[in-house]
Amino acid sequence: MTDFQLTRTLDENAAETALRADVLHGLTASPKALPPKWFYDARGSDLFEEITRLPEYYPTRAEREILLERAGEIASASGARTLVELGSGSSEKTRHLIEAMPALDTYVPVDVSESALRGAAQTLLAAHPRLRVHALVADFTRALRLPESPGPRLVVFLGGTIGNLLPAERAVFLASVRAMLSPGDALLMGTDLVKDEDVLVAAYDDARGVTAEFNKNVLTVVNRELGADFDPAGFTHVARWNREREWIEMRLRSRSDVLVKIRALDLVVPFAAGEEILTEISAKFRQDGVRGELAAAGLELEQWWTDAAGRFALSLSVAGGRAG
Repeated sequence: MTDFQLTRTLDENAAETALRADVLHGLTASPKALPPKWFYDARGSDLFEEITRLPEYYPTRAEREILLERAGEIASASGARTLVELGSGSSEKTRHLIEAMPALDTYVPVDVSESALRGAAQTLLAAHPRLRVHALVADFTRALRLPESPGPRLVVFLGGTIGNLLPAERAVFLASVRAMLSPGDALLMGTDLVKDEDVLVAAYDDARGVTAEFNKNVLTVVNRELGADFDPAGFTHVARWNREREWIEMRLRSRSDVLVKIRALDLVVPFAAGEEILTEISAKFRQDGVRGELAAAGLELEQWWTDAAGRFALSLSVAGGRAG
């Protein structure tokens, strides 16, 4: 791949160090919590792909609908010559945008997985041999230094992942995105929208129990990586709608009193029957709220697209107004 370059900004032990810190902090806190990023080992990624195909789980289909119908408008509105994708994974969704951007010069996928970045680059370059790909092995929740590339830039953050961040974390993240951008650069962001509670809960508690298995996978990851002795069968998957904060909460509820040993941390964690670990929030949004959060970070909302059913939105916001 002659037009492929990879820059690593994470050291090889970064994931292990972060997992140790998150488990130590989260399971000694009250209430207990674990970050959702630890769902995604190979098994967790496969389970999530399965979730996206479930009839109850609409966000992936809704976002793809928008991308397929609006890719040309997004390309025209952004005028981008560089496309930066945060949390790029397989880059599958982004291909719709790339195909609609004949003037695109450089694609900068950002992900923690080097293998995912290399695989996606190989597929993209086979289809777009004139494209330059400069991949970053990096954690997009930290400040990033983007490689030199022609402007304007379009930063893409899809999947509604912004909803996994608490409001204060979203403010920090959006400010960090703004810091990457020059005037006239843009952010394309996916947000799941507030809707009927039954629809929302079903999307995170499907009839087949795939989401429950996905949720419990975080315990399997901690067992394998840190020598813990969680019994996933001893925990129940819980998904509920927090009306006040307008977000879904996924939790794991202990079925009984139990002591969990985590050998790598020399830690014993007691659980009372009914005690829960918060494993994910998934905030849902309204247009005015998105506009306000973007504005607070110095980004001006310019375009707002939804799927036909109004379930999901892609927003295009611009840094500091148009250049020129």
